[in-house]
Amino acid sequence: MNRPREVAVVGAGVVGLATAWFLQQRGVSVTVYDRDRVAAGASWGNAGWLTPAIATPLPEPAVLRYGLRTALMPSSPVYVPPRADPQLWRFLVGFARHCTNRRWKRAMAAYAPLNRIALDAFDELGEGGAVPRPREAAPFLVGFSSDAARAAMVAELEHIRQVQPVDFDLVTGDRARKLEPALSSRIRAAIRLQGQRYVNPPEFVHALADAVVGNGGKLHQASRVRRVRELGSCVLVETGPRLVQRYDAVVLATGAALGDLAADFGVRRQVQAGRGYSFSVESRYLPAGPLYFPAERIACTPLDTPTGPRLRVAGMMEFRGADEPLDPRRIKAIVDATGRLIAGADLDRRHDEWVGSRPCTTDGLPLIGATSSSRVHVAGGHGMWGVTLGPVTGKLLAEQIVTGTRPAALAPFDPTR
Repeated sequence: MNRPREVAVVGAGVVGLATAWFLQQRGVSVTVYDRDRVAAGASWGNAGWLTPAIATPLPEPAVLRYGLRTALMPSSPVYVPPRADPQLWRFLVGFARHCTNRRWKRAMAAYAPLNRIALDAFDELGEGGAVPRPREAAPFLVGFSSDAARAAMVAELEHIRQVQPVDFDLVTGDRARKLEPALSSRIRAAIRLQGQRYVNPPEFVHALADAVVGNGGKLHQASRVRRVRELGSCVLVETGPRLVQRYDAVVLATGAALGDLAADFGVRRQVQAGRGYSFSVESRYLPAGPLYFPAERIACTPLDTPTGPRLRVAGMMEFRGADEPLDPRRIKAIVDATGRLIAGADLDRRHDEWVGSRPCTTDGLPLIGATSSSRVHVAGGHGMWGVTLGPVTGKLLAEQIVTGTRPAALAPFDPTR
Protein backbone atom coordinates (compact mmCIF):
# COMPACT_ATOMS: atom_id res chain seq x y z
CA MET A 1 0.00 0.00 0.00
CA ASN A 2 1.25 3.47 -0.89
CA ARG A 3 1.67 6.05 1.83
CA PRO A 4 -1.90 7.11 2.79
CA ARG A 5 -2.86 10.73 2.42
CA GLU A 6 -6.39 10.62 3.83
CA VAL A 7 -7.43 8.36 6.72
CA ALA A 8 -10.77 7.97 8.46
CA VAL A 9 -10.84 7.22 12.20
CA VAL A 10 -14.07 5.72 13.52
CA GLY A 11 -14.41 6.52 17.22
CA ALA A 12 -13.81 9.81 19.06
CA GLY A 13 -12.53 8.40 22.32
CA VAL A 14 -8.98 8.77 23.59
CA VAL A 15 -7.62 5.92 21.43
CA GLY A 16 -9.19 7.13 18.18
CA LEU A 17 -8.32 10.79 18.73
CA ALA A 18 -4.73 9.99 19.74
CA THR A 19 -4.34 7.95 16.56
CA ALA A 20 -5.75 10.84 14.54
CA TRP A 21 -3.37 13.36 16.14
CA PHE A 22 -0.26 11.23 15.59
CA LEU A 23 -1.31 10.60 11.99
CA GLN A 24 -1.50 14.36 11.51
CA GLN A 25 2.04 14.70 12.87
CA ARG A 26 3.11 12.46 9.98
CA GLY A 27 1.37 14.63 7.41
CA VAL A 28 -1.84 12.63 7.01
CA SER A 29 -5.26 14.29 6.63
CA VAL A 30 -7.79 12.76 9.02
CA THR A 31 -11.55 12.61 9.38
CA VAL A 32 -13.00 11.36 12.68
CA TYR A 33 -16.48 9.84 12.97
CA ASP A 34 -18.41 9.05 16.13
CA ARG A 35 -21.92 7.67 16.42
CA ASP A 36 -22.50 9.88 19.48
CA ARG A 37 -20.06 12.60 20.50
CA VAL A 38 -16.50 13.14 21.68
CA ALA A 39 -15.70 11.07 24.79
CA ALA A 40 -19.23 9.67 24.94
CA GLY A 41 -18.07 6.20 26.01
CA ALA A 42 -15.49 4.86 28.44
CA SER A 43 -13.22 7.85 27.78
CA TRP A 44 -15.51 10.15 29.76
CA GLY A 45 -16.22 8.69 33.20
CA ASN A 46 -13.08 6.70 33.99
CA ALA A 47 -10.67 7.45 36.82
CA GLY A 48 -8.21 9.29 34.56
CA TRP A 49 -5.17 7.37 35.79
CA LEU A 50 -1.95 7.20 33.79
CA THR A 51 -0.50 4.22 35.61
CA PRO A 52 1.72 2.07 33.41
CA ALA A 53 3.22 0.55 36.55
CA ILE A 54 -0.02 -1.37 37.16
CA ALA A 55 -1.36 -1.68 33.60
CA THR A 56 -1.71 -5.45 33.58
CA PRO A 57 -3.82 -8.11 31.82
CA LEU A 58 -7.27 -8.42 33.36
CA PRO A 59 -7.43 -12.26 33.28
CA GLU A 60 -5.50 -13.49 36.29
CA PRO A 61 -5.96 -16.34 38.80
CA ALA A 62 -7.09 -14.00 41.59
CA VAL A 63 -9.91 -12.59 39.44
CA LEU A 64 -11.14 -16.09 38.65
CA ARG A 65 -11.03 -17.26 42.28
CA TYR A 66 -12.84 -14.16 43.50
CA GLY A 67 -15.33 -14.17 40.65
CA LEU A 68 -16.42 -17.76 41.18
CA ARG A 69 -17.46 -16.90 44.75
CA THR A 70 -19.22 -13.59 44.19
CA ALA A 71 -19.85 -12.86 40.50
CA LEU A 72 -23.63 -13.30 40.70
CA MET A 73 -24.02 -10.80 43.57
CA PRO A 74 -25.03 -7.25 42.43
CA SER A 75 -22.87 -5.78 45.21
CA SER A 76 -19.75 -7.65 44.06
CA PRO A 77 -16.90 -5.65 42.52
CA VAL A 78 -16.99 -8.15 39.62
CA TYR A 79 -20.57 -8.87 38.56
CA VAL A 80 -22.13 -11.12 35.93
CA PRO A 81 -25.94 -10.84 35.73
CA PRO A 82 -27.52 -14.33 35.74
CA ARG A 83 -29.12 -14.62 32.31
CA ALA A 84 -29.11 -16.73 29.18
CA ASP A 85 -26.67 -14.84 26.98
CA PRO A 86 -24.63 -17.24 24.81
CA GLN A 87 -22.24 -14.54 23.62
CA LEU A 88 -21.46 -13.41 27.18
CA TRP A 89 -20.93 -16.95 28.44
CA ARG A 90 -18.68 -17.73 25.49
CA PHE A 91 -16.59 -14.72 26.47
CA LEU A 92 -16.47 -15.76 30.14
CA VAL A 93 -15.34 -19.29 29.27
CA GLY A 94 -12.56 -17.89 27.10
CA PHE A 95 -11.63 -15.39 29.79
CA ALA A 96 -11.46 -18.12 32.45
CA ARG A 97 -9.09 -20.18 30.29
CA HIS A 98 -6.61 -17.30 30.38
CA CYS A 99 -6.73 -16.92 34.18
CA THR A 100 -3.54 -18.90 34.77
CA ASN A 101 -0.17 -17.76 36.04
CA ARG A 102 1.58 -18.89 32.85
CA ARG A 103 -0.74 -16.97 30.54
CA TRP A 104 -0.78 -13.90 32.79
CA LYS A 105 3.02 -13.72 32.77
CA ARG A 106 3.11 -14.10 28.99
CA ALA A 107 0.52 -11.34 28.58
CA MET A 108 2.38 -9.13 31.07
CA ALA A 109 5.53 -9.49 28.99
CA ALA A 110 3.49 -8.24 26.00
CA TYR A 111 2.29 -5.18 27.92
CA ALA A 112 5.74 -4.21 29.20
CA PRO A 113 7.13 -2.56 26.01
CA LEU A 114 4.02 -0.35 25.77
CA ASN A 115 4.06 0.47 29.47
CA ARG A 116 7.70 1.60 29.33
CA ILE A 117 6.95 4.31 26.76
CA ALA A 118 3.32 5.11 27.62
CA LEU A 119 4.06 8.34 29.48
CA ASP A 120 6.43 9.51 26.71
CA ALA A 121 3.44 9.62 24.35
CA PHE A 122 1.61 11.91 26.80
CA ASP A 123 4.68 14.14 26.87
CA GLU A 124 4.57 14.41 23.08
CA LEU A 125 0.92 15.41 23.19
CA GLY A 126 1.65 18.00 25.85
CA GLU A 127 4.70 19.40 24.08
CA GLY A 128 2.65 19.61 20.89
CA GLY A 129 0.07 21.74 22.68
CA ALA A 130 -2.65 19.14 22.14
CA VAL A 131 -3.63 18.56 25.78
CA PRO A 132 -3.05 19.93 29.28
CA ARG A 133 -0.01 18.34 30.86
CA PRO A 134 -0.93 15.45 33.16
CA ARG A 135 -0.57 15.93 36.90
CA GLU A 136 1.95 14.02 38.94
CA ALA A 137 0.22 11.47 41.18
CA ALA A 138 2.01 12.37 44.40
CA PRO A 139 1.13 10.54 46.46
CA PHE A 140 -0.53 7.59 44.75
CA LEU A 141 -1.72 5.37 47.59
CA VAL A 142 -3.12 1.85 47.43
CA GLY A 143 -5.04 1.01 50.61
CA PHE A 144 -5.72 -2.31 52.38
CA SER A 145 -7.43 -3.52 55.53
CA SER A 146 -4.34 -5.43 56.72
CA ASP A 147 -0.78 -6.43 55.93
CA ALA A 148 -2.10 -9.83 54.83
CA ALA A 149 -4.50 -8.21 52.37
CA ARG A 150 -1.63 -6.15 50.96
CA ALA A 151 0.62 -9.16 50.41
CA ALA A 152 -1.12 -10.31 47.22
CA MET A 153 -0.57 -6.99 45.46
CA VAL A 154 3.01 -6.79 46.67
CA ALA A 155 3.60 -10.19 45.07
CA GLU A 156 1.97 -8.97 41.85
CA LEU A 157 4.15 -5.86 41.79
CA GLU A 158 7.22 -8.03 42.24
CA HIS A 159 6.15 -10.11 39.24
CA ILE A 160 5.60 -6.93 37.22
CA ARG A 161 9.02 -5.69 38.27
CA GLN A 162 10.60 -8.65 36.51
CA VAL A 163 9.59 -7.25 33.11
CA GLN A 164 9.30 -3.47 33.63
CA PRO A 165 10.33 -0.80 36.15
CA VAL A 166 8.02 -0.36 39.15
CA ASP A 167 8.92 1.98 42.01
CA PHE A 168 6.94 1.47 45.22
CA ASP A 169 7.33 1.32 48.98
CA LEU A 170 5.24 -0.03 51.84
CA VAL A 171 3.71 2.25 54.47
CA THR A 172 1.66 1.63 57.58
CA GLY A 173 -1.93 2.71 57.92
CA ASP A 174 -0.93 5.54 60.29
CA ARG A 175 1.72 6.76 57.87
CA ALA A 176 -0.74 6.55 54.98
CA ARG A 177 -3.22 8.74 56.87
CA LYS A 178 -0.52 11.31 57.54
CA LEU A 179 0.20 11.38 53.83
CA GLU A 180 -3.50 11.44 53.03
CA PRO A 181 -5.97 12.45 55.78
CA ALA A 182 -8.92 11.39 53.63
CA LEU A 183 -8.21 7.72 54.40
CA SER A 184 -10.37 6.12 57.09
CA SER A 185 -9.13 4.17 60.09
CA ARG A 186 -10.01 0.93 58.28
CA ILE A 187 -6.89 1.36 56.15
CA ARG A 188 -4.17 -0.39 58.14
CA ALA A 189 -1.62 -0.96 55.38
CA ALA A 190 -0.78 0.76 52.11
CA ILE A 191 1.49 0.85 49.09
CA ARG A 192 2.86 4.12 47.74
CA LEU A 193 3.45 4.03 43.97
CA GLN A 194 5.93 6.46 42.47
CA GLY A 195 6.12 8.03 39.03
CA GLN A 196 2.47 7.80 38.01
CA ARG A 197 0.19 10.59 36.74
CA TYR A 198 -3.46 11.42 36.17
CA VAL A 199 -5.71 13.62 34.05
CA ASN A 200 -9.23 14.98 34.05
CA PRO A 201 -10.70 12.61 31.42
CA PRO A 202 -13.40 14.83 29.82
CA GLU A 203 -11.06 17.83 29.76
CA PHE A 204 -8.24 15.76 28.29
CA VAL A 205 -10.28 14.10 25.53
CA HIS A 206 -12.09 17.28 24.48
CA ALA A 207 -8.76 19.13 24.31
CA LEU A 208 -7.39 16.37 22.10
CA ALA A 209 -10.43 16.61 19.82
CA ASP A 210 -9.96 20.39 19.57
CA ALA A 211 -6.31 19.85 18.67
CA VAL A 212 -7.20 17.42 15.89
CA VAL A 213 -9.71 19.89 14.46
CA GLY A 214 -7.23 22.75 14.94
CA ASN A 215 -4.71 20.80 12.87
CA GLY A 216 -7.17 20.68 9.99
CA GLY A 217 -8.95 17.46 10.82
CA LYS A 218 -12.66 16.94 10.28
CA LEU A 219 -14.90 15.73 13.11
CA HIS A 220 -18.34 14.23 12.43
CA GLN A 221 -20.30 13.67 15.64
CA ALA A 222 -23.68 11.88 15.72
CA SER A 223 -22.51 10.12 12.57
CA ARG A 224 -22.81 6.35 12.76
CA VAL A 225 -20.60 4.39 10.40
CA ARG A 226 -22.77 1.57 9.10
CA ARG A 227 -20.28 -0.21 6.93
CA VAL A 228 -16.65 -0.15 5.83
CA ARG A 229 -15.74 -1.66 2.44
CA GLU A 230 -12.47 -2.08 0.62
CA LEU A 231 -12.67 -1.17 -3.06
CA GLY A 232 -9.52 -1.43 -5.14
CA SER A 233 -6.95 1.00 -3.83
CA CYS A 234 -9.28 2.71 -1.35
CA VAL A 235 -11.70 2.11 1.52
CA LEU A 236 -15.31 3.27 1.51
CA VAL A 237 -16.93 4.54 4.71
CA GLU A 238 -20.72 4.42 4.59
CA THR A 239 -22.77 6.54 7.01
CA GLY A 240 -26.05 6.34 5.12
CA PRO A 241 -27.70 4.89 2.00
CA ARG A 242 -26.13 7.55 -0.23
CA LEU A 243 -23.50 8.86 2.14
CA VAL A 244 -20.23 7.20 1.21
CA GLN A 245 -16.75 8.69 1.53
CA ARG A 246 -13.51 7.37 0.04
CA TYR A 247 -10.26 7.11 2.04
CA ASP A 248 -6.83 5.58 1.66
CA ALA A 249 -7.15 3.79 5.00
CA VAL A 250 -9.49 3.46 7.99
CA VAL A 251 -8.89 3.00 11.73
CA LEU A 252 -11.64 1.33 13.75
CA ALA A 253 -11.48 2.54 17.36
CA THR A 254 -15.05 1.92 18.49
CA GLY A 255 -14.46 0.45 21.94
CA ALA A 256 -16.80 -2.31 23.01
CA ALA A 257 -18.50 -2.19 19.59
CA LEU A 258 -15.26 -2.98 17.77
CA GLY A 259 -16.45 -6.29 16.41
CA ASP A 260 -19.44 -4.77 14.62
CA LEU A 261 -17.24 -3.38 11.85
CA ALA A 262 -14.00 -5.32 12.31
CA ALA A 263 -15.45 -8.82 11.92
CA ASP A 264 -15.64 -8.38 8.14
CA PHE A 265 -11.85 -7.97 8.08
CA GLY A 266 -10.75 -11.12 9.86
CA VAL A 267 -10.99 -9.90 13.47
CA ARG A 268 -12.45 -12.87 15.32
CA ARG A 269 -11.32 -12.06 18.85
CA GLN A 270 -14.43 -11.29 20.89
CA VAL A 271 -14.66 -7.84 22.52
CA GLN A 272 -16.98 -7.73 25.52
CA ALA A 273 -18.24 -4.72 27.45
CA GLY A 274 -16.70 -4.67 30.92
CA ARG A 275 -18.77 -1.88 32.36
CA GLY A 276 -17.47 0.52 34.98
CA TYR A 277 -19.38 3.05 37.09
CA SER A 278 -18.48 6.47 38.46
CA PHE A 279 -19.80 9.63 40.04
CA SER A 280 -18.31 12.73 41.66
CA VAL A 281 -18.84 14.25 45.10
CA GLU A 282 -17.67 17.16 47.21
CA SER A 283 -15.33 16.16 50.02
CA ARG A 284 -14.10 17.82 53.17
CA TYR A 285 -10.71 16.15 52.68
CA LEU A 286 -9.98 16.23 48.96
CA PRO A 287 -7.08 13.82 48.38
CA ALA A 288 -3.81 15.24 47.09
CA GLY A 289 -3.54 12.36 44.61
CA PRO A 290 -5.30 9.19 43.46
CA LEU A 291 -6.41 6.49 45.90
CA TYR A 292 -6.94 2.85 44.98
CA PHE A 293 -8.63 0.08 46.96
CA PRO A 294 -8.03 -3.19 45.07
CA ALA A 295 -10.22 -5.44 47.20
CA GLU A 296 -13.23 -3.24 46.50
CA ARG A 297 -12.15 -2.33 42.93
CA ILE A 298 -12.61 1.36 43.76
CA ALA A 299 -10.54 4.24 42.38
CA CYS A 300 -10.73 7.83 43.67
CA THR A 301 -9.30 10.81 41.79
CA PRO A 302 -9.30 14.52 42.75
CA LEU A 303 -10.53 16.61 39.81
CA ASP A 304 -11.11 20.27 39.11
CA THR A 305 -14.54 20.86 37.57
CA PRO A 306 -16.34 24.01 36.37
CA THR A 307 -18.24 24.04 39.68
CA GLY A 308 -15.22 23.47 41.89
CA PRO A 309 -12.99 20.64 43.10
CA ARG A 310 -14.61 17.23 43.37
CA LEU A 311 -13.65 13.65 44.04
CA ARG A 312 -14.41 11.23 41.22
CA VAL A 313 -15.21 7.78 42.57
CA ALA A 314 -15.02 5.02 39.98
CA GLY A 315 -15.01 1.27 40.02
CA MET A 316 -16.61 -2.10 39.46
CA MET A 317 -16.40 -4.53 36.58
CA GLU A 318 -19.73 -5.63 35.18
CA PHE A 319 -19.99 -7.99 32.23
CA ARG A 320 -23.25 -7.22 30.44
CA GLY A 321 -24.55 -5.46 27.33
CA ALA A 322 -22.87 -2.16 26.52
CA ASP A 323 -26.14 -0.31 25.92
CA GLU A 324 -28.06 -1.52 28.96
CA PRO A 325 -29.11 1.17 31.46
CA LEU A 326 -27.22 2.11 34.58
CA ASP A 327 -27.88 -0.32 37.45
CA PRO A 328 -28.48 1.70 40.67
CA ARG A 329 -27.46 -1.30 42.75
CA ARG A 330 -23.94 -0.92 41.44
CA ILE A 331 -23.83 2.75 42.44
CA LYS A 332 -25.04 1.78 45.90
CA ALA A 333 -22.32 -0.86 46.19
CA ILE A 334 -19.67 1.76 45.40
CA VAL A 335 -21.20 4.22 47.87
CA ASP A 336 -21.34 1.65 50.67
CA ALA A 337 -17.74 0.58 50.15
CA THR A 338 -16.38 4.11 49.71
CA GLY A 339 -18.02 5.26 52.94
CA ARG A 340 -15.92 2.72 54.82
CA LEU A 341 -12.68 3.63 53.08
CA ILE A 342 -12.47 7.42 53.04
CA ALA A 343 -13.62 10.20 55.32
CA GLY A 344 -15.32 13.51 54.58
CA ALA A 345 -16.92 12.65 51.22
CA ASP A 346 -20.54 13.74 50.81
CA LEU A 347 -21.69 10.49 49.23
CA ASP A 348 -25.38 11.39 49.51
CA ARG A 349 -24.97 14.27 47.04
CA ARG A 350 -23.63 12.60 43.92
CA HIS A 351 -23.05 14.29 40.59
CA ASP A 352 -22.69 12.80 37.10
CA GLU A 353 -23.62 9.22 37.87
CA TRP A 354 -22.28 7.29 34.89
CA VAL A 355 -21.75 3.85 33.42
CA GLY A 356 -19.42 3.16 30.53
CA SER A 357 -18.19 0.10 28.69
CA ARG A 358 -14.54 -0.84 28.75
CA PRO A 359 -13.67 -3.05 25.76
CA CYS A 360 -12.31 -6.34 27.14
CA THR A 361 -10.80 -9.33 25.33
CA THR A 362 -10.62 -12.93 26.50
CA ASP A 363 -6.82 -12.93 26.67
CA GLY A 364 -6.57 -9.46 28.20
CA LEU A 365 -4.55 -8.08 25.29
CA PRO A 366 -5.72 -5.18 23.12
CA LEU A 367 -6.22 -5.40 19.37
CA ILE A 368 -3.89 -3.00 17.56
CA GLY A 369 -2.79 -3.06 13.95
CA ALA A 370 -3.76 -4.11 10.44
CA THR A 371 -6.55 -6.57 9.79
CA SER A 372 -6.83 -8.96 6.85
CA SER A 373 -6.86 -5.77 4.79
CA SER A 374 -3.74 -3.62 4.83
CA ARG A 375 -6.04 -0.59 4.54
CA VAL A 376 -8.24 -1.34 7.56
CA HIS A 377 -6.74 -1.10 11.03
CA VAL A 378 -8.16 -1.51 14.52
CA ALA A 379 -7.24 -0.03 17.88
CA GLY A 380 -9.17 -1.21 20.90
CA GLY A 381 -9.74 -3.88 23.50
CA HIS A 382 -7.58 -2.16 26.14
CA GLY A 383 -9.88 -3.10 29.01
CA MET A 384 -9.24 -0.74 31.91
CA TRP A 385 -6.15 0.80 30.32
CA GLY A 386 -7.55 2.75 27.38
CA VAL A 387 -6.49 6.11 28.82
CA THR A 388 -3.08 4.93 30.03
CA LEU A 389 -2.23 3.21 26.74
CA GLY A 390 -4.34 5.26 24.31
CA PRO A 391 -1.67 7.77 23.23
CA VAL A 392 1.11 5.21 22.83
CA THR A 393 -1.29 3.01 20.86
CA GLY A 394 -2.08 5.94 18.58
CA LYS A 395 1.58 6.79 18.11
CA LEU A 396 2.68 3.27 17.17
CA LEU A 397 -0.33 2.59 15.00
CA ALA A 398 0.20 5.85 13.11
CA GLU A 399 3.77 4.73 12.47
CA GLN A 400 2.57 1.39 11.11
CA ILE A 401 -0.07 2.98 8.87
CA VAL A 402 2.32 5.51 7.34
CA THR A 403 5.42 3.34 6.99
CA GLY A 404 3.77 -0.02 6.33
CA THR A 405 6.04 -1.61 8.94
CA ARG A 406 4.65 -2.89 12.23
CA PRO A 407 6.58 -1.70 15.33
CA ALA A 408 7.91 -4.65 17.32
CA ALA A 409 5.94 -3.54 20.41
CA LEU A 410 2.66 -4.15 18.56
CA ALA A 411 3.41 -7.74 17.49
CA PRO A 412 1.56 -9.41 20.43
CA PHE A 413 -1.57 -7.37 19.71
CA ASP A 414 -2.20 -8.56 16.15
CA PRO A 415 -5.98 -8.14 15.66
CA THR A 416 -6.22 -11.34 13.62
CA ARG A 417 -4.48 -13.56 16.18
